[in-house]
Amino acid sequence: MVLRRAVISAVGALSLMVAIPSSANAAVGEFLYSTGPLPGIPAGIADPESRVCHNLYGATETDPAYAPKNLTNATATAFLDFDCAGDTYYVIAPGRVLGNRLKLRSVIFS
Repeated sequence: MVLRRAVISAVGALSLMVAIPSSANAAVGEFLYSTGPLPGIPAGIADPESRVCHNLYGATETDPAYAPKNLTNATATAFLDFDCAGDTYYVIAPGRVLGNRLKLRSVIFS
């Protein structure tokens, strides 16, 4: 009887875990970058949504953002153009910190 209740409880808990949506559609952590003239103004995105293009706050047509730090658990693809468009992009692995030379205006997370 006790074993049967334990099995039923375990199956019920597993069913709830599968049925309840989780934060799997968001990267966990922060994506940091700088804008403006050096040394720059720090900016960032906390727990960014995955598979959605994020235009970076503070980046403009004349002054892109720079010095990205992907402190999330997801791979980030940074684009030089807004709206994650264009041929110029760079893939940034989780935990990777890059220097001032990389310029970007938008980013999408896997």
